[in-house]
Amino acid sequence: MTKKIKVLETIRQGKIGGGETHVLDLIANIDKSKYEPIVLSFTDGPMVERAKGLGVEAHVIYTETPYDIRVWGKVKQFMIDHKIDIVHAHGTRANSNIFWAAKKLGLPIIYTVHGWSFHQDQKPMVKMLRIKSESFLTKKADVTISVSYSNQKDGVDLFGMSNSQVVNYGIDTEKYDPVNNFPDLREELGLPKDKTIVGFLVRMTIQKDPLTLIRAIRKVKDQTSDIVFLLMGNGDLLDDAKALVKELDIEDMIVWSGFRQDIPNVLHTIDIYTLPSLWEGLPIGLLEAMTMAKPIVATGVDGSKEAIKNGENGILVECKDPNNLAKAILELHNNKSKMDDFGRKSREIVLETYSVDRMCRETEAIYQKQL
Repeated sequence: MTKKIKVLETIRQGKIGGGETHVLDLIANIDKSKYEPIVLSFTDGPMVERAKGLGVEAHVIYTETPYDIRVWGKVKQFMIDHKIDIVHAHGTRANSNIFWAAKKLGLPIIYTVHGWSFHQDQKPMVKMLRIKSESFLTKKADVTISVSYSNQKDGVDLFGMSNSQVVNYGIDTEKYDPVNNFPDLREELGLPKDKTIVGFLVRMTIQKDPLTLIRAIRKVKDQTSDIVFLLMGNGDLLDDAKALVKELDIEDMIVWSGFRQDIPNVLHTIDIYTLPSLWEGLPIGLLEAMTMAKPIVATGVDGSKEAIKNGENGILVECKDPNNLAKAILELHNNKSKMDDFGRKSREIVLETYSVDRMCRETEAIYQKQL
């Protein structure tokens, strides 16, 4: 039998976000006749357990610190013990803690950028240091994968990134197929059956800008009471978000829910998906909603504006613009046929461009070229 190629898939944390979901999809759908994926996370969490549930080895070397030289020796020994052939680092922190060991052992490094670590809300000195860090890490990698053309362009423009390739995220179009027999969660979640449900299914962080959405909800309430918003997720801004909801007197418009893992069921339950992010790589949650044939209202940032064709499968608005965000949501709510048309187009776009099979085959081709 031909020896399988051992690929170390490394990720910063065991919590499940966009990058972690991508790793799980990759290890679930990679060609197991040629590759043996092994997962290394730098914190524990449900992603690690789900990887093990897929029959893939998954390990934790704990650190929450980038460039943590205290763990570099452990990482090197881990690569030796598991006879790793190629290293695939997902995200800045993972790459910062594996590049030294991989270089010492002469192993090729693939670095996937799940959105750059620098962004516009940072102080100038912090942003400059992050840009320098990313420049350094991309030079250490043999290939840098960007998940959107926007991210690739930023790397080229800001620090002359070379050896770069775009591989869009891929979604399991069978798992996220609206014709499947999904349960309706409206009763379980306390959602009315006769109103339009708008879903905001992300962590409550500065990046996702829940406060602008809440200000938009106030404006929606001025026009109709026939829309309810499902805000699902935890995060740093959760308390601030709840305080603003109370201040604006819109508690009757919102249903709160903590993080859930049955995302297809939740997407089946909502009518419109909204994502008012300030920046993105390529948001997997948005692609999952598109795959479930949902119309989208989102900000036109980075990978979002590549997946959303404005006026065809969704409506794009400017960042921090509650007026137009509310207007877009109301436009879809008041036009059910447009919602249906946008939803059908959403799924068509995913089938054409964002399938998990395409993502895995393109990634495997990069592995083969490096070996």
